Amino acid sequence: MLEAGTMLLFCAVLFASVALGWSIIPALFVGVLLFMGYGLVRRCSLRAMASRAAGSVRSAGTVVVAFVLIGVLTSLWRASGTIAFIVAHSTAVIHAATVIPLSFLLCSAMSVLVGSSFASAATMGTICMSLGLSMQANPVMLGGAILAGVYVGDRCSPVSTSALLVKQLTHTNLFNTIARMLSTGAVPFVLSCVVYVAAAVVEWLCASGGSGFGAASAAATAGSAGSARAAVSTNASSITDIGGLFSSAFDLHWLTLVPALLVIVLALLRVDVRLLMLASIAASVAVCVGVQHMEWAELLRLLIFGYHAQNPQVAALLDGGGILSMLTVMATVCISSAYAGIFAETRMLARLQQVIEMLGHRIGACGATMITATCAAALACNQTLTIMLTHQLCGGLYGDDESERSAQAIDLEDSAVVIAPLIPWSIAGAVPLATINAPTLSLAAATFLYLLPLSRMLTSAVRRRSGFRTRHRSQNQNPGLAIPHRPKPMLHMFAHGFHPKSGD
Repeated sequence: MLEAGTMLLFCAVLFASVALGWSIIPALFVGVLLFMGYGLVRRCSLRAMASRAAGSVRSAGTVVVAFVLIGVLTSLWRASGTIAFIVAHSTAVIHAATVIPLSFLLCSAMSVLVGSSFASAATMGTICMSLGLSMQANPVMLGGAILAGVYVGDRCSPVSTSALLVKQLTHTNLFNTIARMLSTGAVPFVLSCVVYVAAAVVEWLCASGGSGFGAASAAATAGSAGSARAAVSTNASSITDIGGLFSSAFDLHWLTLVPALLVIVLALLRVDVRLLMLASIAASVAVCVGVQHMEWAELLRLLIFGYHAQNPQVAALLDGGGILSMLTVMATVCISSAYAGIFAETRMLARLQQVIEMLGHRIGACGATMITATCAAALACNQTLTIMLTHQLCGGLYGDDESERSAQAIDLEDSAVVIAPLIPWSIAGAVPLATINAPTLSLAAATFLYLLPLSRMLTSAVRRRSGFRTRHRSQNQNPGLAIPHRPKPMLHMFAHGFHPKSGD
């Protein structure tokens, strides 16, 4: 009962911070005090809790260094004109009849390169939304396509903070996990493209004033999205010539593309992600100095504080990056890592972990992870804490060997990473939607984000059912070789009592 009360109080503090628009860092610090207070009530040593928390924070040091490199890299890509070059040439292919599916594809490509949903939404997403609204596209479908697209790369980019965090938590090879992510995400990605192409066809029929199906679609579209379009169309940018806008601020020489190409080539060669980022950083510095003629003092400043353009229109699209921009996510990871140590020392989550293990025996580790991630996302209100809570709660569903750790890594990527943006009050989805001025209803149109976990759960259920049938048939055909009955671990635990392992 005390555990539930402590967690509810912590969730209330988080919800209040999100609702009031405050930083969640103070709320996370309050969580540290609450959980340590719980430990003291349970007669746990304060020194032991602090020691376990400090050890967990030290273990997060590697991923924190990677976050610093990502902050530097994204700032330099802005200043060197790399992002400007990509956006200017990509948006030239957008037309009224294809704006929805192309927005999904372009935002997906941008997020794979920069590894950040927020940065992709602020650049490619903002431009796609503005162009789409000027072409009378449905803002709900357009916003959903953009939100889904920016999380495609947030999930599987080699420079994604979420992918690096999952790698650190599960101690797996990043590129092996990315290869598996491409496999599990292929069908949901294609289905999402089909949905957005169908939406574009409906939009075209509505615009052409077709009869029958087109007229019915027009009426449905007007009823569901009319108010949303009215709410956001007034905020649409008047940007019409993206190339001209960026050409006035940058020299869009083809060399500005080199830092992005390096990331792609070195990722295919499976170069260590830190070396990959350092190589791209070096190339970006060379482009900033040699092509954009930037002063060294200005270059050093933007590494820390991020890029800030003089042109207000360019600034609205490209400002950001820098080491300081990563402080919030680094603090979130460090504090959440401290939670892991405190939970391990106080065994505060032991009962909940037992329930999740029992659920895993009934529906499989993948299904249990999906359900846990959904609940964690609703409570945590952000992606980072969702990933870390899901990892800790579902740890008992997986073994310690490499294949089991890899299985947990891909299950985290296909659940916690993409489910968090679907929670309406989570900053994971609210911030990108607010950035592009899309209605909250766009969450329903972010098809990739829910097709991926649904497809994984369906695949897992089919495999479990087919595996059960195979074992049952084998035992019927070879009764002498039937495996003797053994009690399930969770049932055995409830029958004989729970005896935690030392060090848990």
